[in-house]
Amino acid sequence: MISVKNTSENPESIESIINFLDSHPNSNIFQNNTLQGVYSRSKKHNPFSYTFTSNSRIVACLNGVIERNYFWPFNNLTSRAIIIGGPLVLNNDLSLLNKLLEEYTKKIGRKVIYTQFRNVRKFSKEEIDTFKKQGYIYEEHLSIIHDLSIPITDQWMKLHKGRRKNIRRAERNGLVFREINTTPEFEESFELVQDTYKRLRLPFPDKSLFSEMKKAFMDNGIFRTFIATRNDKTIATRMVLCYKGLIYDWYAGASSDHLYLYPNDYLPWKILEWGTKNGFKYFDFGGAGKPNIPYGVRDHKLKFGGELVEFGRFVKVHKPIFMRMGKIGISMKKMI
Repeated sequence: MISVKNTSENPESIESIINFLDSHPNSNIFQNNTLQGVYSRSKKHNPFSYTFTSNSRIVACLNGVIERNYFWPFNNLTSRAIIIGGPLVLNNDLSLLNKLLEEYTKKIGRKVIYTQFRNVRKFSKEEIDTFKKQGYIYEEHLSIIHDLSIPITDQWMKLHKGRRKNIRRAERNGLVFREINTTPEFEESFELVQDTYKRLRLPFPDKSLFSEMKKAFMDNGIFRTFIATRNDKTIATRMVLCYKGLIYDWYAGASSDHLYLYPNDYLPWKILEWGTKNGFKYFDFGGAGKPNIPYGVRDHKLKFGGELVEFGRFVKVHKPIFMRMGKIGISMKKMI
């Protein structure tokens, strides 16, 4: 007999969930229950956590967050459930996966416009078919993965010659790489990231998310912030998540007044170098867009020598009419 429980509302089984997640070979930082706590304490995020039990034993877990990117009246028209790296099912049992998706839709369908699973691994054809059976559409989506087990000298040679040239220029220009851990430095880095996203007109989370991440994960080394400085002035920063041998590139920012010093070439390389020296296995450079669609970010990232992989995404629209209304509303907001 399988039962489903919303552990966001029933935290008494938290230790069992942690044990299940720690032991699952596909667990990742985004399915971590401490991260759920971070979301619950930050604005514009409403986390959810569902577990399936069989004979009082957890056999599946699904952690995600409901996001609303805009203020009223557009917020309810943009509510979406984002699930990164999930679900996690014991032994990748397809029948259990099918049941989990079915129950999840019943419980979440009225709360959000759509659900998006952002994959961090390759799913089998059978797993993809199970998602499709439950009404999900598979969308191709690319990522870039670096193998940090390769000797650093070989990784250097995998860099595009233009990247190597720019990194040398950055070093000659006096750029210095280091990790930060003080609150004033963190505030400075956050402002740099925030300004960068504002300049590029990209959606950006509330500051509370970063503050809570710092409280929950900085001391244990999961959340790390690296900077590039020149003459003791921070000109670029990258915030990464380190978990189970993988470094995930999370947020980045750079001063527009100092791009001529090549900090966006220098800093990623120094993090690759740092990760290799500290025994990490992989560096996930994050999203690289859709295949066959030009994307300048992907072109830039590929010049660091990583492998282009297609992990894909699963999407299901729960409220098609609201989805169309939301798109119209957002378009109007942009016009205004």
